[in-house]
Parts: sequence; structure tokens; C-alpha cells
Amino acid sequence: MIYKSFSAEETKKIGKELGQDAKKGQIYCLMGDLGVGKTVFTKGFAEGLGIDEHITSPTFTIVNEYHTDKLNFNHFDVYRIDDPDEMYEIGYEEYFYNDGVCLIEWANLIEEIIPEEAIWINIEKDLDKGLDYRQITIAGGINR
Repeated sequence: MIYKSFSAEETKKIGKELGQDAKKGQIYCLMGDLGVGKTVFTKGFAEGLGIDEHITSPTFTIVNEYHTDKLNFNHFDVYRIDDPDEMYEIGYEEYFYNDGVCLIEWANLIEEIIPEEAIWINIEKDLDKGLDYRQITIAGGINR
């Protein structure tokens, strides 16, 4: 699926809609350049899960955990990971293979440990179409 967004609010809304449909055990892999709106999208995703806490990108802690009545949400930012083996040190498998939902910013940096059934989200901007224009492409599994 391809979505077009012309504002941060629209990007957040798309994230929220995806979060509302999230199921236990799903892994969402978020890609895009710096400043493209990954964290804005994630804030909407968390809102869709019913999380009302302030969402920040866990750049230095790698993962932030949020707990709700609906689903636990594990928000990863692996921008600072130099080697996918570092994910073993934080026990990523406990997050990936439980009853929660994972969203991983910069997932392409650890692609070799991402399960095939993961949902991949790519956010791209096109300045020719406007400063706030974003194209958000969502594809699942090996068909991405």
C-alpha cells in the first residue's frame, strides 16, 4: 500500500490507523532518511495502540517499552547499532517473539535478524512535491 502525506499530522494519522490494526506478535520495520518523520509516524502508531505516554525515539537506550491493556509496545531505534550481533546483547528475541508489538526504526540496519513476516514501512520525502510531502509505502513479509 502507498499513502501520501502532506503534513506531520497526516503522517501521524497514517501511523495511528496502522497501530489500531496491530496484532500481538507483529513486527513493524520503519525505514527512511533522517528527519523524514519516522518518530512522528511512531507517535501516531502508539496512539493507535491506546498509549497516551510521551513517545520519544530511544536512540541511546535502543528500546523503550510501553504497557497497555491492549498490547505491549516495544519501540526500537537501532540507528546506533554497528553490528546486528549487538541486538543479541539486549535480548531482542524476548521482544520480537512475545505477545507485544514491535516497531523498529532503522530496521534495515539489522535486516538479517528480522523475521520474514515483518511489515516494512518506508517513508520518503520528495521536495519537488512540497516541503512536507511524504510517500509512505507499507509492504508485508518477503513480498516487499
